[in-house]
Amino acid sequence: MGVLAEAVETKMISVYIMGKKYEVPETLTIMKAMEYAGYQFIRGCGCRGGVCGACSTVYRKEGDYKIYSGLACQTVVEPGMHLTQLPFFPALRAIYEYDRIEATAEAIHQLYPELFRCVACNACTKICPMDVEVLDYVSALKRGDIAAAAEISFDCIQCGLCSSRCFGEIPQYHIAQLARRLWGGKIKPASPHLTAMVEDIDAGKYDDMLAKLLSMDAEQLKTAYTEREMEPAMADETWKPSNTDGLLE
Repeated sequence: MGVLAEAVETKMISVYIMGKKYEVPETLTIMKAMEYAGYQFIRGCGCRGGVCGACSTVYRKEGDYKIYSGLACQTVVEPGMHLTQLPFFPALRAIYEYDRIEATAEAIHQLYPELFRCVACNACTKICPMDVEVLDYVSALKRGDIAAAAEISFDCIQCGLCSSRCFGEIPQYHIAQLARRLWGGKIKPASPHLTAMVEDIDAGKYDDMLAKLLSMDAEQLKTAYTEREMEPAMADETWKPSNTDGLLE
């Protein structure tokens, strides 16, 4: 005989959205709790996967004087939470032509001289929802180490929360993006695999495959996707699909 599992009723908790009290299930993220409360996201919803930075949120916990930050799509609500989503706010972004800019620290310093207004308060790091050591990459750029800045800021999702708390009003995330662009595009040695792939694309190696996909209707595409050969979960580095037409030689 089968055992019938008893349905567990989800506990409801009180949260305050834009100052108004709502009762929401305790298991929801901030984003889902706001939708449960009746809010509709016209903008600021983003990817819902924690990688785009569009849903940056600040909140306070009951009885706690601190301001916390997070992504609304990832942060779970807590009893007595007071929260609001931040609208877009402009941060200075330098205008430059990537093809002409030199891949040097001096070029970054000229475009963003406010970098040297940093007082090392570390408020930028404390508010980062991705736990990026923002002050560390700012310090790296001040001493001219683009490689270190690119590596430290790799997980930045461009939410802009660092800039919102900066006493020096520095657009840290824009500066870090420039550092990664210069490092990846002009300083770091080119990947031989990437070069070979680009050459294959230019030579038309994948034209027939793309044409075949473009000729399929929606149902055929769904079938091709679900029936594709997938890499086993426990495959080692020597694994290859049975059809290697799409791989490099």
